[in-house]
Amino acid sequence: MQGYDKHAYELFAVTVDLAVLTVREGALHVLLVERGQQPYAGRWALPGGFLLPDESAETAARRELAEETGLGDVTGLHLGQLRTYSEPGRDPRMRVVSVAFTALLPDAPEPRGGGDAAQARWLPYDAAPPLAFDHGLILADARERVGAQLEHTCAATAFCPAAFTLGELQQVYEAVWGSTLDRANFRRKVLATPGFVEPAAGAARLTGGRGKPAALYRAGGATTLHPPLLRPSREGRSA
Repeated sequence: MQGYDKHAYELFAVTVDLAVLTVREGALHVLLVERGQQPYAGRWALPGGFLLPDESAETAARRELAEETGLGDVTGLHLGQLRTYSEPGRDPRMRVVSVAFTALLPDAPEPRGGGDAAQARWLPYDAAPPLAFDHGLILADARERVGAQLEHTCAATAFCPAAFTLGELQQVYEAVWGSTLDRANFRRKVLATPGFVEPAAGAARLTGGRGKPAALYRAGGATTLHPPLLRPSREGRSA
């Protein structure tokens, strides 16, 4: 293009970072890696890395996830773009702009460190250590985004196996929102929401109690919730 001089602009790098969330034993967990290289060697961080010239941001995100955690061909991985982080000084090496993603994963397999990650682990969200770079901010933004999605969309089923109980679905909401929900009200609202869930024909699961086996459901055809399933208010009223 006439009049354009690419050398007039400072070069910068583009990275991807992934806030991968799952629910384990009723608690929200996040996938973290221990950095094996400087900067922040030995510190925990979100999986991620530099974008290569011939790949899109989403392709880079999936590649980095596979390289650093071993989670490559993951069934049920729901990947969505969160936002772009571009504050100057967020990376001590150079000017780096990061495209961050959230990923929701049911039945999370165990990760293994690879690439420049010394190790990879699922850690409880509430017990996560201070993270390298601005990854603590990215992780907090990811939880807030997912929490909002649970109010207005059917995203909660992305944390569940193909067939799940309403109790397991409720655990997802409680783990992400950090709130205890009334069982009867939750069940009523879920079953009254068109297309949210539908029965898994002929299936039931023993839940460890003395009652009858719990009915199993699967995700319905809806993508949005009408009416929304709102978070408990500050006064403590449950959904």
